[in-house]
Amino acid sequence: MGKSFLFLDTITNKVDSKGRVSLPADYRTIVKELSTDIVCYRSLNAPCIEGCTEQLLDKLADDMDNALDFFSQTQDELTNLIFGDAKKFPFDSTGRIMLSEKLLKHAGITNAAVFVGKGRKFQIWNPENWEKEEAKIRAEIFKKRPQLKTLAEPKA
Repeated sequence: MGKSFLFLDTITNKVDSKGRVSLPADYRTIVKELSTDIVCYRSLNAPCIEGCTEQLLDKLADDMDNALDFFSQTQDELTNLIFGDAKKFPFDSTGRIMLSEKLLKHAGITNAAVFVGKGRKFQIWNPENWEKEEAKIRAEIFKKRPQLKTLAEPKA
């Protein structure tokens, strides 16, 4: 994938009446450094918008080609829902992208949007929905207390 990058932080920005929202400055820097476009599509798992670089979506296409039978129903359904829904969103001179009505409606976004960094990708949420989702996630993680093993740990 080349240069390393991470989408970080949780940032709320205003959405104007035309569906334009400022991409967080750190996200714009990543896009500029990678000389790529932002790609967005409706999340398959939540009422939000998924966003990533064009390169990550290209890697996903490769991974799907390698992991799934090209003619399988699963491959067909996933490619329809991801690639058939995805759209490039260049940002203007002020750093704004113009989200489509379809994406805004799916996420329930009207006058504000919350950008949630997820490492190699990010999500865009309605602020109230994100607040509820984050509380739910924190409660689940608190109960489960997952353990992560780092690559540097010696294997037993």
